[in-house]
Amino acid sequence: MIRVRNLRKEYSGFVAVSDSSFSVEPGDVFGIIGPNGAGKTTTLKMLAGLLTPTNGTATVAGLPADDPEMRTRLGYLPEESPLYEEMTPNSYLRFFADLYDVPRDVADERIEDTLDALDLAYRDRRLGDMSKGMRRKVAIARSLVNDPDVLIYDEPASGLDPLTTNYVLEFTRDLSAQGKTVVFSAHNLFHVESICDHLVIMNKGEIVARGTVGEIRETHGRTAYHVFTSVPLRETTPDGDRHKVVVESMAEVDAIRDAAQAAGGDVVDLRTDEPSLEDIFLDLAKGATTA
Repeated sequence: MIRVRNLRKEYSGFVAVSDSSFSVEPGDVFGIIGPNGAGKTTTLKMLAGLLTPTNGTATVAGLPADDPEMRTRLGYLPEESPLYEEMTPNSYLRFFADLYDVPRDVADERIEDTLDALDLAYRDRRLGDMSKGMRRKVAIARSLVNDPDVLIYDEPASGLDPLTTNYVLEFTRDLSAQGKTVVFSAHNLFHVESICDHLVIMNKGEIVARGTVGEIRETHGRTAYHVFTSVPLRETTPDGDRHKVVVESMAEVDAIRDAAQAAGGDVVDLRTDEPSLEDIFLDLAKGATTA
């Protein structure tokens, strides 16, 4: 559905995105994360056909990203999405449906269904009088008026309260279940971890990790095993009526068990501490090995 090959964007010698390559399969929720200035928004804008790459190619829904026909199959949501404040949600969305030549009866049904799914009330209230969360829902609905195959969302839940954020995340997952492909950026890594099928981590314009959350955790994270024994060992420290040591492999766990049994005791508890996506992200953002 999306194919990116050696995508690069330079501004007067500054490299915003450096030779990025990745693929997104139909129906995937694909995350792009990284610190400020990592190249996330620039990448999304190139995918949406809003920026011309310096080098490389991007195809979306089988079409070049700069092909006007591609935009009829795309829904794009920028991080900041000003709305026409004098309009109501209904009139605003019908206006954009007209721009896409969506028949009025089809548009009306689609708008109503989308606003129902987003739990948006007050559809005839001025947009200028609505809360940020309600306005964001209208912006998301706008991205869907043309029934696109691919959705590109830049920080879809930015600045929203927890309840509205949950609606947006659940709605994003529902879109994937309908077969739509969603590419989005986010700063909240818990959100990314909870809904992404695959993701890339960017830093200084480069992709430094890629895969599922599990694959990234396995490749770039370090799992810690907290081993508790019934007898003291040279490696352990007291922990109440037990003794504790932290190791990084199951081979070391087995060695602790053997030592405990040789001393007349045993391993009485074992706890696994896996790194969070945030832990891995922070390590990579400090300049860890590039993928």
